[in-house]
Amino acid sequence: MPRRTPRPTPVTPTTPCPCGLPKAYGECCGRFHSGTAAAPTPELLMRSRYSAFVAGDVAYLLKTWHPRTRPARLDLDPGMRWTGLEIIDRADGSAFHERGTVTFRASYRGGELCERSRFERVGGEWAYVDGEFLD
Repeated sequence: MPRRTPRPTPVTPTTPCPCGLPKAYGECCGRFHSGTAAAPTPELLMRSRYSAFVAGDVAYLLKTWHPRTRPARLDLDPGMRWTGLEIIDRADGSAFHERGTVTFRASYRGGELCERSRFERVGGEWAYVDGEFLD
């Protein structure tokens, strides 16, 4: 019997947002994924990128990656199951900043990763530059 390839976790406008904020996906990260709004802070961009990993939205992940560091393509592991997000710290990233950082812990089935991500504005919108994995 052939093995089925797991699909990304289904998210709909009315399901709880994967980013952990107490809103439905459509009112939270879904508006950024659809392009009807842009994330106003690095933290919200990071949350929306986490939700894009959960939903398997490669186009959004590439769109919100800084052009200087964006890969030509991104292949997500179809078996990865993200299970939670915790914001540990944030620095800068207000309306008055051009750069900001967000430190977070993302849990997945079987483990977790901790990263300090760097963000910069590109054309007025926040973009993910790169990240440093932490222990």
